[in-house]
Amino acid sequence: MRIGYVFLPERGATDLVLAELSVQLRDAGHTLAGAVQYTSGCGGHHCDMDLQVLPDGPVLRISQNLGGASTGCRLDAGALERAVMEVAQRLAGAQLLIVNKFGKHEAEGRGFRQLIAEALSAGLPVLIGINSMNRGAFFDFVGDLAEPVPAEKVADWARLVMAEVV
Repeated sequence: MRIGYVFLPERGATDLVLAELSVQLRDAGHTLAGAVQYTSGCGGHHCDMDLQVLPDGPVLRISQNLGGASTGCRLDAGALERAVMEVAQRLAGAQLLIVNKFGKHEAEGRGFRQLIAEALSAGLPVLIGINSMNRGAFFDFVGDLAEPVPAEKVADWARLVMAEVV
């Protein structure tokens, strides 16, 4: 059971690393499951967040437009749960599960949390992005099982853990 995490403090940097990795591994013929995030249209603190379901699933907008004066969470929880269902349908036969972020919903026991646990229980390695806000909840969830993966080493780590999958 292998779970690696990527943490980069710059906004969007972890998303970019995981998205680029997914393309690189797919192009090399690896079978992936999961979701990577693309963020666009940023103005102030408002950004459009889209998840690409791996390997061949839809792109789902997981943010809601709450208006320019909004300061609340813009995550569309229903869209996130749809992404989780899409990923679950593509998990069989995968060599690696990539999850864009252990976010607020995962910290609260929702989102990708159950799918991550199921993948690990089945021996499927998991690579996940974490952020400062939910870092503590992530470590409460995984204990000492998770290993940090430097951004410049994600491809090496992924190839290593995929080679271990029987």
